[in-house]
Amino acid sequence: MSGAPRRGLGKGLGALLPQNETPRSGLTEVPIDQIFANPHQPRHHIEDTALQELADSIRTHGVIQPLVVTRAGDKYQLIAGERRWRAARLAGLSHLPVVIKDASPQEMLELALIENLQRADLNPLEEAHAFQQLVQEFGLTHEQIAARVGKSRVAITNAMRLLRLPEAARDALMAGAISEGHARALLGLEAEEDMLVTLEVIQKRGLSVRQTEEWVRRLAAVTEMADEEEARPARKTSPETDALENRLRERLGTKVNLYRGRRGGRMIIHFYSEEELQAIYDILLND
Repeated sequence: MSGAPRRGLGKGLGALLPQNETPRSGLTEVPIDQIFANPHQPRHHIEDTALQELADSIRTHGVIQPLVVTRAGDKYQLIAGERRWRAARLAGLSHLPVVIKDASPQEMLELALIENLQRADLNPLEEAHAFQQLVQEFGLTHEQIAARVGKSRVAITNAMRLLRLPEAARDALMAGAISEGHARALLGLEAEEDMLVTLEVIQKRGLSVRQTEEWVRRLAAVTEMADEEEARPARKTSPETDALENRLRERLGTKVNLYRGRRGGRMIIHFYSEEELQAIYDILLND
């Protein structure tokens, strides 16, 4: 609707272009081999298929939207437009339309982050790493980041919590093997071991986010009870016991604890639903 303010994330591409100029005015073309990547680019992964599709489009229609660059000696460093730059190279273009802008490293990260957020191009982990970089390298608070990218402070904090996931869970999220909802559910567990067990269950059984949240709720309750029991005294395990627990966990698909004494011991097999108990029962009796 004309005249209505357009809501978006931060200032976006409009902040990169000179005031009172349309996107196609004040442009210049530079050789593509004089442009190099933005070291502060938050995006770490671009799918080959998507990049090839964009290259095919550029080969047919050219680059519709200019890249934004800053001067770096006799070359140009990208601020925004890395996908277009990569695809244009793939398409065999020799020159690209650009807008040249002076920008500090912080501004380059912020603007690249805003552009990707507006296009919904970033994986949740890439977004979280970018926010972390703004905190660690430039000293911004969560409130300041929120104001720059048009999100709430809580959204920034929750995004950065994803970095607490174990490496295997982060890899699964980056690869699209689990969703952001699954990842957030995993954060309801305190122990890395419990997160990894749950990750295995999600992937093997194809749990939905809601099913994962219920699994986590039950596992957290059982773990709390087990922690109270183990607190008297603290449980110590040997490498052999740890290895055996891991083998049992992988075979049964659930958490297993072994307690060894001088003349024997006990084994606790955790289950979190009647279906889970039935699955364990079938495995034990059918082997």
